[in-house]
Amino acid sequence: MYPNVTDELSLRNRKRVFRDRVQAAEVMSDKLRRYNGSEPCILAIPSGGIPVACTVSEKLGFPMDLILVRKIPVPWNPEAGFGAITGDGAMVLNDDLVRKLGLSEEEIATLASRVVSIIKDRAKKFRWTARPNSLKNKTVIITDDGLASGYTMLAAIKSVRKGQPKQVVVAVPTASISAIRLVAPLADRVLCLNIRDEPIYAVADAYQDWHDLSDEEVLTYLNHAKRYVPHAS
Repeated sequence: MYPNVTDELSLRNRKRVFRDRVQAAEVMSDKLRRYNGSEPCILAIPSGGIPVACTVSEKLGFPMDLILVRKIPVPWNPEAGFGAITGDGAMVLNDDLVRKLGLSEEEIATLASRVVSIIKDRAKKFRWTARPNSLKNKTVIITDDGLASGYTMLAAIKSVRKGQPKQVVVAVPTASISAIRLVAPLADRVLCLNIRDEPIYAVADAYQDWHDLSDEEVLTYLNHAKRYVPHAS
């Protein structure tokens, strides 16, 4: 394991360890108290990262914002992705998969452009821009409800680095070991409570109660988040 990765050995390779996203975030909050006084800012990856970030923000008083990022779907299998992109165009690709799929640069650009359009539409619902507030010299904590492949988090880190933060911390309740290995070299610190090394990994397996969040549920969380303020560019 990388020296910048912190996990709970008691939760390694276990399933159904959290009641729900909120309870997982409550546990994670205790591990994030160390960043008090370092100008912390939490960035949530919608949709699953919203209740996690809102809970941590409420418990620790850290300001929160969003980092809008989505996977780039395989054309004939939308549930699968070959990379990810953020609203400001920070893109990462699974190069091995791209080669196997035989996708051309033109096809990738077209598919990525469609995803950016979706991100901009979601930005109008959740906030006023597709970019977070100033991150310069701040400790940026990027969170989601879990990492399966890790490529969405990788794109988020790439985007955040443009803002010249003091450090980038990835904080997630659960992740596959392959995602940790992908993300750890580009983050200053990775906090993951439940790392699992298994042939078939699903974020949902870490939770007793997990479901895909609707936009309405996301908006409810954001409307009640005291430290989240939609903003203009």
